[in-house]
Amino acid sequence: MMKTQNYRLLLCLALFMLTACSGAKKEEAADEGVTTVLPDEKNEVTVVTLKRQTFNHELVSNGKVVAGGMADLRFESSGIVAQIYVKNGDRVRKGQKLAELDKFRLKNKTAQSKDALEKSKLELQDVLIGQGYVADDTAKVPDDIMQLARVKSGYDQSLSQYELAKYEEEHATLVAPFEGVVANLFSKPYNAAGTSDAFCTIIGIQGMEADFTVLESELPLIKSGDKVVVTPYADPSAKYEGRISEINPLVDDKGMVKVKAVVNGQGKLFSGMNIRVNVHRSLGEQLVIPKSSVVLRSGKQVVFTLEDGKAKWNYVHTGLENAESYTVADDGVKEGDMVIVTGNVNLAHEAPVIIKN
Repeated sequence: MMKTQNYRLLLCLALFMLTACSGAKKEEAADEGVTTVLPDEKNEVTVVTLKRQTFNHELVSNGKVVAGGMADLRFESSGIVAQIYVKNGDRVRKGQKLAELDKFRLKNKTAQSKDALEKSKLELQDVLIGQGYVADDTAKVPDDIMQLARVKSGYDQSLSQYELAKYEEEHATLVAPFEGVVANLFSKPYNAAGTSDAFCTIIGIQGMEADFTVLESELPLIKSGDKVVVTPYADPSAKYEGRISEINPLVDDKGMVKVKAVVNGQGKLFSGMNIRVNVHRSLGEQLVIPKSSVVLRSGKQVVFTLEDGKAKWNYVHTGLENAESYTVADDGVKEGDMVIVTGNVNLAHEAPVIIKN
């Protein structure tokens, strides 16, 4: 009986010691968990001093490149293409020969019309002599007599036919009207060329234009002469500068207004390219804050400022924006405040902070 009691006593003692050790371990683990979740370290932040500065408003839109100069070239008369001197993509200078027709028939027509003109000139002299005037001194012939003589001799008709034949012969050779690039050239030598279809197109490369649209509400933010930066979607690293040249005074049914800007494409922009357009306009001195300083709390815009080593919570109302910053009214923050720009995502009001070097 005594042995049974001793065994029970030893068993209870062992259970007590085991429970005590387990509780100590749980308490130690709990303490470690609290230490991990709630570190006793200050938040590292970076700050900038808020001040008034020149603010460049930036408006972003999409558009297309359009050649400032573009000409569809046609032959003045139909015929067989004798020579083609260029191909698509070739850069040509003003007055450079592009192609020409077989000129045999045209030269023959010019010669015949010239001969007819000479005959009508003799007829004109005969009519004047018949009226009692000297043929070589037409200055003394009255205007009504001279007009009658020109009609009777057929001189005016012959002259117009000769000039037309000469014009067609000269324009049987296509030349570039300005410096540019050849496009839409699909004809081949020894094939007939008509007068209705364009033989080729010359696209000017010096004065490229950017066509884009802006919202009706954005009209007060742009004006002619504002700077634009054009970025082709085909090459996002390339940027080309220009100036707004036209604002179409008409709002379409979608509330959009068409705008045109002249851009220096440096010979690398092609007509029809899809582009992103950034319009820059200086709006004078404004109270400006970096975009990274603005965080959302309960759907409202908040900026943290640094005061006595603590983060202070300030509601703000942002205005205009560009790629890097906002304009703000001075009701939430004021000039000279130390605004926290990094390390502010998880900050709370009056949280202790230190400035990161």
